[in-house]
Amino acid sequence: MSEPGLEAAIPVDREEVEVDALLEAVYRYYGFDFRQYARPSLRRRLWRRADLEKVTTISGLLERLLHDRACMERLLLDLSINVTAMFRDPSFFLAFRRTVIPLLRTYPFIRIWNAGCSTGEETHSLAIILAEEGLLDRTRIYATDINESVLVRAREGVFPLEQMRTYTENYLASGGTRSFSQYYTSGYEGARFNRSLTDGVVFSRHNLVSDRSFNEFHVIICRNVMIYFDAALQDRVHELFHESLVRLGLLCLGQKESITFTSHGSDYKAIDSRDRIFRKVQ
Repeated sequence: MSEPGLEAAIPVDREEVEVDALLEAVYRYYGFDFRQYARPSLRRRLWRRADLEKVTTISGLLERLLHDRACMERLLLDLSINVTAMFRDPSFFLAFRRTVIPLLRTYPFIRIWNAGCSTGEETHSLAIILAEEGLLDRTRIYATDINESVLVRAREGVFPLEQMRTYTENYLASGGTRSFSQYYTSGYEGARFNRSLTDGVVFSRHNLVSDRSFNEFHVIICRNVMIYFDAALQDRVHELFHESLVRLGLLCLGQKESITFTSHGSDYKAIDSRDRIFRKVQ
């Protein structure tokens, strides 16, 4: 005989309950808050990790996470957004040269926050542009990510040699006029980029979901990160960015991202709508 009242219970998605429990446990035990990430993508990544860990349920993955810190590190790599390339979306970097660089010339010292820098391709791309425009020596770039593993790779500045042809094409399409090969040395381990590009870069761990503002910036670049957040979390991150930008500072987003429907939408003026470059006006 079934337990009284169970047959009348409201149907609940069991997997959703398991996902909620896992995310709450990760937040409480490890301090990483993924509770407001967009669910479809999050579920796919959790199941991928469950399959790789050879467990058959999300609850099984939760148990593994709580008793194996290395498993948590592997999941963190899965949940971090690490799809990147040098001069990815060349039109953005071309717009950056044409619209942002002239504004940066007006500052005696420049602070740029590259939020969600992943393995460092975007950070190195920015450094190359700033070097070519004569601004790198008076710029401090803060490159942050939630994942310490990708930050280690970003600091090393070594990228796959087989990607250099694509990166060269991206560089030229972004307005580069020099020989791209002058920025790296080829070796067996890959293409090692010149250390001089990142002498003024601070690579540091920062969680957009839970950490606070840590400086004032003339430019914040956070591209193709917030597409994985729900609306409430996007609003919270935009509050962080608004607080961190100087007046008339610049916010650069990905092509599929917008500030229009956020609580700070009216605080910015688009200076390049197509490539999502906005200027803080209030």
